[in-house]
Amino acid sequence: MSRSTPPIAARRPHRREHHGHVVDDPWQWLRDPEDPQVVAHLEAENAWTEERLAGQEGLRKRVFDEIVARTQLTDVSVAARHGDWWYYTRTVEGEQYPVHARVAARGEYAVQRPVLEPGQVPAGEQVLLDGNAEAGDATFFSVGGFTTSRDDQRLAFATDTSGDERFNVTVVDLATGERIDESISGVGYGLCFDHDATHLYYVRVDEAWRPHQVWRHAIGADPATDELVHTEEDEAWWMGIDTSGDDRWLLIGKASSDSSEWWVLDTTDPAARPQVVQARVDGLEYDVDVDGDELLLVHTANTPEGELATATVAASGREHWRAVQPPAEDERLLGVDLYERFAVVSLRRDGLTALRVYPRTAGPDVPLGLGAPLDLVPDEPLWTIGLGTNPDHATTTLQVVTESLVTPPTTSEYDLGPVLEGGELAPPTVLRQQPVLGGYDPAQYVQVRLWATAADGTRIPVSLVHHVDARPDGTAPGLLYGYGAYEVSTEPDFRTSRLSLLDRGVVFAIAHVRGGGEMGRHWYEAGRLAQKQNSFTDLNAAAHHLVDAGWVHPDRLAVEGGSAGGLLLGAAINLEPGLYRAAHLAVPFVDALTTILDPSLPLTVGEWTEWGNPLHDPAAYELMAAYSPYENVRTAQYPAMLATTSLNDTRVGCGEPAKWVQAVRERATSDPVERPVLLRTEMVAGHGGRSGRYDVWGDRALELAFLLDALGVEA
Repeated sequence: MSRSTPPIAARRPHRREHHGHVVDDPWQWLRDPEDPQVVAHLEAENAWTEERLAGQEGLRKRVFDEIVARTQLTDVSVAARHGDWWYYTRTVEGEQYPVHARVAARGEYAVQRPVLEPGQVPAGEQVLLDGNAEAGDATFFSVGGFTTSRDDQRLAFATDTSGDERFNVTVVDLATGERIDESISGVGYGLCFDHDATHLYYVRVDEAWRPHQVWRHAIGADPATDELVHTEEDEAWWMGIDTSGDDRWLLIGKASSDSSEWWVLDTTDPAARPQVVQARVDGLEYDVDVDGDELLLVHTANTPEGELATATVAASGREHWRAVQPPAEDERLLGVDLYERFAVVSLRRDGLTALRVYPRTAGPDVPLGLGAPLDLVPDEPLWTIGLGTNPDHATTTLQVVTESLVTPPTTSEYDLGPVLEGGELAPPTVLRQQPVLGGYDPAQYVQVRLWATAADGTRIPVSLVHHVDARPDGTAPGLLYGYGAYEVSTEPDFRTSRLSLLDRGVVFAIAHVRGGGEMGRHWYEAGRLAQKQNSFTDLNAAAHHLVDAGWVHPDRLAVEGGSAGGLLLGAAINLEPGLYRAAHLAVPFVDALTTILDPSLPLTVGEWTEWGNPLHDPAAYELMAAYSPYENVRTAQYPAMLATTSLNDTRVGCGEPAKWVQAVRERATSDPVERPVLLRTEMVAGHGGRSGRYDVWGDRALELAFLLDALGVEA
């Protein structure tokens, strides 16, 4: 049945009082996803959205078809060696999920990586996990952990079929293919075998979905007999697990928003207990990797931008940390990976990523055998680089993945052998570049770094890409993206779906606002807690710069962001509702104050170091109340806006955008036909939306069609 007005949620009295502020929140009841009336309301919103977007079906289909046509649907990854096997993933046209497989490293593959061709199954392939078969008829399917044992004889993987990020674990005997254990359920991320693969380590979450315990499970035994290995009592801290590259140590990493702590456990010793590397110190962050008895760390004890140091397991505290190299100016050291013959440090420099390789050498003048470093940096105006798959601890090659706004993900391999013997580093060998079909030519696109000026005079980096035919003449439509929280950096990466914008003349830009980590730790600090307002004004400054510089028409600029980026958008739009013509807010954190006031909700207590504690701190309450999007909707003309969410989202509840949409509709003076405010909820999905790749492409096509239509781009 057609309807001429959007769903109107009933107003129900709900009184909230904190620090002398009394608030009546009439749509608080929409935050309960288990309430049948809430579900009915979300379904009505979906029907309304479908009706309003019906006229975009042709454009949506064209965009979807373009994404599919540019994608090599039957494809295969680069093989990576671990032990006596080469591991890889492949996809099949028509199937939603990848297939994880391996072939033995013998015969022609004994010393040479197999050359895998799309659509050709190599002789002797062993399928480890076919995501399509495993998903079956499930609407949603996600793999939250996938690991093989040191001897490659056992596989453990964890799956989620609802989207709530609580996983069920399966252990497989790879010699027989038998599923030998399916007894562990409802766990968090992280699976690690012990040294002899008789036990499995996993992480449990508490009622607030906080990873807080590490357990040890005897494979094949009743989980009731599992051993609690380690627990974190502080509700502001969470944890995760990993295995050291030499497969000896279980690494237990724990963190809050501004501090961290690592513990190591020798899995070769059944009687061993976790040992702390350095007990937590407020404000001290560090990352660590272990090889044998040696430690390599990046830490912030002396500088917030990170410093490289070495130590040993026996003497691991900060008083024993021996400095290797402090960061250079404009550098932020982030993490370490330690191999048998070399070490790799991940860092940021001038707003972009880099990798630094240290050969491991011997000698009394070189702390723990680290030689002169060399940096791996792509030759492009903008880029991102990271480690590829390097499971062989004894390797003398290094696989990296690079990409940019115009270059598809490219897997390359550096031969470090000559460097380890004192020679020069040769250019890398390209192993694979993600195919982009349909005659994609990167020379038809231009990427550039711009600088906007914030309200306080700070220069804000903006990464921009456009088709060569676009000109800064003030006529083009544009899409601006932002995130800006948790020191998470938004990289200038490649997206196949983005070509459907660029080829239609849309200019795409990323505003690297404060609160993210692009420019270093100080960049993050300048956009959190009492400085959070900087994130919102930075986004608007970037928008104004695009218009003032002629890259975007003043009435043809859209904006997009998700999760904490949804908070960024909601707050920035409230400040200047007329600045944007359209907006897409994905799983948006738009009812931030209500959430952070409730310690029973997932993640809330741990978030207090990011946003402040409005429950106990009146100043923090005042601060959040002044920017939380739901509380600050104005009586003004707003953009056309689409909010997308998921019923089973554990991180940002679907009630947040549901409430916010009601508030905007009630107060906005915009023409509801020309500038609709829409809500679309996936009824079986989580924080990342739907899971199958065709479904993801369909959702992206819907979002892009909405934005293109609002910007007056009809082609």
